[in-house]
Amino acid sequence: MRIMGGERVEEAVASCTGLLRTATDLDWEGVKAGRLEWSCRRTAEHIASDLLAYAGQLAGRPQDAYVPFDLTLDEGTGHAGVLDVIETTGALLAAAVRTTPREVRAFHPYPFRSVNREGFAAMGVAEVLLHTHDIAEGLGLAYEPPADLCEDVLNRIFPQVRPGPDAWPTLLWATGRGDLPGRAPVTEWRWHNTPVVPAERLTLEGVTPAAARDLSLGGDGGFAWIEGGPFQGTREAAGMVTAAYEDGAYRPEWGLYVLVRKEDGRAVGGMGFHGAPDGEGRAEVGYDLAPAARGHGYATEALRALAARALAREDVHTLLAVVDGDNLASHGVVARAGFRRTGAAGEDGTQVAYELRG
Repeated sequence: MRIMGGERVEEAVASCTGLLRTATDLDWEGVKAGRLEWSCRRTAEHIASDLLAYAGQLAGRPQDAYVPFDLTLDEGTGHAGVLDVIETTGALLAAAVRTTPREVRAFHPYPFRSVNREGFAAMGVAEVLLHTHDIAEGLGLAYEPPADLCEDVLNRIFPQVRPGPDAWPTLLWATGRGDLPGRAPVTEWRWHNTPVVPAERLTLEGVTPAAARDLSLGGDGGFAWIEGGPFQGTREAAGMVTAAYEDGAYRPEWGLYVLVRKEDGRAVGGMGFHGAPDGEGRAEVGYDLAPAARGHGYATEALRALAARALAREDVHTLLAVVDGDNLASHGVVARAGFRRTGAAGEDGTQVAYELRG
């Protein structure tokens, strides 16, 4: 599985500056950047400013707001100098991504108010690719970044977007910069970083479509697992995420979470939903643990945290769980988490249904 790391930031910056250095003799000030109201020059400065801001967030690690600083270029800086600054701020973000522990999260307002290093890398790459496109369009240049870089951005921060036949046109469409056959034009958009749910000894980390695919194919999904993990149920749930993503039906907060132990950063199991809530506000939850992690109360702790988060929403009224009749440990988990037994389930009646109401 490809990791959204510092090298991806550097690759994006190289694709930007490699093109724009061929056009430093053109008028960047008097030409708008594509569909933006900004000039090409202002847009180039914005790229540098965003790269620096993301590096600053990872370095300072604020939890409630952006670090309050901005980037100002020296008076008289030419277009080539702006590209020097883009390369420098890109190097700063790449270094911050490489040196930040994977469990660290810093503030970003949308949609879950915190982002990890891969999220900041992906947002930085997206800013570079998209605004280089805007500038190139304004200056009359042809620009097409590496396809796998575009695919990684879509997987990481546009999980709600159904993949198209080509990643770059899909990313342009998803951000209101182009059209795709059979899809309505996009007029408003946001990227989606992965959600996290804190618990006492665990952190429930949302799984991206790329990580889910890797898990479903037998990989580790980018997580450091304890012995015996991930268990089969987690791999099957990852396959459900992959299928939902390919259908355009995946919603990050209603997907799979990996349970990561705070004390050592090891993944111990998986937990998540079978899909978004139905029209009556009901959602079904499932989970499993690696054998070595069982018997420590991890599943109960995680289920309580995930259930509390879900039922705090106005569109969710009931959580459902179905447990095999002979799985006594799992019956104990749902009972301790507050679920109420409602009856038999399954075609042969060998399973037991539970529910928890908000």
